[in-house]
Amino acid sequence: MTHPTPRNATATVVGAGDFIGAAIARKFAAEGYIVYMGRRNGERLEPLKAEIEAAGGRAVARSLDARNEDQVTAFFRDAEAEAPLELSVFNVGANVNFPLLDTTSRVFRKVWEMACFAGFLSGREAARHMLPRGRGSIFFTGATAAWRGGVGYSAFAAAKFGLRAVAQSAARELGPQGLHVAHLVIDSGVDTAWVRERMREALGEEAVANLKPDELMRPEAVADAYWALHQQPRDAWSFEQEIRPFGQKW
Repeated sequence: MTHPTPRNATATVVGAGDFIGAAIARKFAAEGYIVYMGRRNGERLEPLKAEIEAAGGRAVARSLDARNEDQVTAFFRDAEAEAPLELSVFNVGANVNFPLLDTTSRVFRKVWEMACFAGFLSGREAARHMLPRGRGSIFFTGATAAWRGGVGYSAFAAAKFGLRAVAQSAARELGPQGLHVAHLVIDSGVDTAWVRERMREALGEEAVANLKPDELMRPEAVADAYWALHQQPRDAWSFEQEIRPFGQKW
């Protein structure tokens, strides 16, 4: 990222983790936005903030529990105070796998709060600030589980199904008022340390060592997909886009 042209606008990333969230933040900063980044343990964002600023971008790092209504309201209020909110991405994960009989009510509720309820809060607060101007993009990170449940994924799929429903309802309501709401389905493993470790446990070290280039999706590719969605003209908006590596079976 070099010499971004500053914009008088803010982009928020709720769930600015170490991989996809970080890539999204870098991309928006490279395009000149003031990037407002939120995650649990916000001090872990400081290296990313420093990296963005060293490249000439602008970033704000905040600790954020995306399930807490007061914290989310304050996060978006402060982002809007920096500059008009133009783009928001909800990127909280919460991917867990438990057999049905081992899925406790606490786990199910927590996953729903993280991946669905938190998305509702973020989308609602983003819309509050964007609607008076009649423009802005509100995007939600989805997964294959938003389309179909899988063995061990009752909690995660229920939450992702719900998030997709929130996004679709918001798109139908807010689109005619000028807001672009979209749901990005990542139908693939993303190249993160967590995914590689899960592959190592399931398939062994050799399978991870023999991964081909582009067999897993790069976080930067997700960020580019979000940027492309944001650039769509008003007469050709997408609500839902699915992305996967070229070799992915589907």
